[in-house]
Amino acid sequence: MSKKSIYTEAVHAGVDLDANHGAASVPIYTASVFAFENADEGIAIHNYEKPGYFYGRLGNPTVDALERTVAELERGEAGLAFASGMAAISAAAFTLVGSGDHVVAPESMYSTTTNFLKHIGESFGVETTFVDASNAESYAAAVKPNTRMFWVESPSNPLVRITDIAEVASIGRSAGVATVVDNTFATPYNQRPLELGADLVIHSATKYLGGHSDLTAGVMAGSRELVEKARHGAAKFYGGNIAPQVAWLVLRGIKTLALRMERHNSNTFALANMLLEHSAVQAVHYPGFEDHVNHEIAKRQMHGFGGMLAADVGTAAAAKSLVNNLKICTFATSLGGVETLIQPVALMTHATLSAEERSAAGVSEGLLRISVGIEDVNDICEDIYSALG
Repeated sequence: MSKKSIYTEAVHAGVDLDANHGAASVPIYTASVFAFENADEGIAIHNYEKPGYFYGRLGNPTVDALERTVAELERGEAGLAFASGMAAISAAAFTLVGSGDHVVAPESMYSTTTNFLKHIGESFGVETTFVDASNAESYAAAVKPNTRMFWVESPSNPLVRITDIAEVASIGRSAGVATVVDNTFATPYNQRPLELGADLVIHSATKYLGGHSDLTAGVMAGSRELVEKARHGAAKFYGGNIAPQVAWLVLRGIKTLALRMERHNSNTFALANMLLEHSAVQAVHYPGFEDHVNHEIAKRQMHGFGGMLAADVGTAAAAKSLVNNLKICTFATSLGGVETLIQPVALMTHATLSAEERSAAGVSEGLLRISVGIEDVNDICEDIYSALG
């Protein structure tokens, strides 16, 4: 059979009709305990000598279906599901680094990832060098003898900066360093980091994979060796396992991922161009613009430019005024839902960083992060245009 389209894969990935007794929708297995037929079978399953389930935190058929789905969509050998995106992020880090090791990561990215890396530096002696990730050579320049992980977030949160994943992964292979890519903003519809040479890919499934602002989850995909190391290490010991009911919601969301992302992509392109012409907007950050610093890299490694953009309206007061005047779009902190979500970055998600850290990350006081939804694009543009005053 020829290679399937992402539209087909999103609907059928991970489905095992025989295992599900013919059910087109994966059943929700709410069991936390699984019985065995006999002693030999129970011992073999418990000791991972035979496939099967024995305890909900360590394996569940519904969760297993989600893990297969994500692995298939990301072209990984295996997948692993978590209770949140941060559980996936921390599991990836603790799988690859330990006390005395060194990490290279973007200076501009999701603030909680930044704070997590600072935390493991203070608590566990894991050093992080934060670099300009829009220049792949920054990773090479930061390598030390004890470097164990390159962290990449592309497009980045909130400035949608682009990193050359293939180049960073190549630098990592040459230096014996594993490359992990947070693919939350792009999704497998727009970008597949493992095909570009990354070792692990992670998502906050709370966002586009779930897609409906009604769950919290995280996922990881990559080589079987690394995923199984995470499964029997960080995932097992720190307990960030996903509930089967939530895993089912993510599975349901993925069914429409391709359709939603197609609309997110087109709506964001239109809104970005509208904002670019508005006199109240000082800057628009969007990788689909030809003058974006890494536009050509984005074109090469992405199918579409995604559903996220950032707009600078100059001041914190102007950012607050805009969100206060929205009629259709939603003022909220998350992203990736079917509704358009807007928030002032410096005042909220990046408020945990110092003013100096925000400046280094390019986060200005008037920066707005916009997760463009699937509403009619004219309604979105009219609402934001009016709110700008």
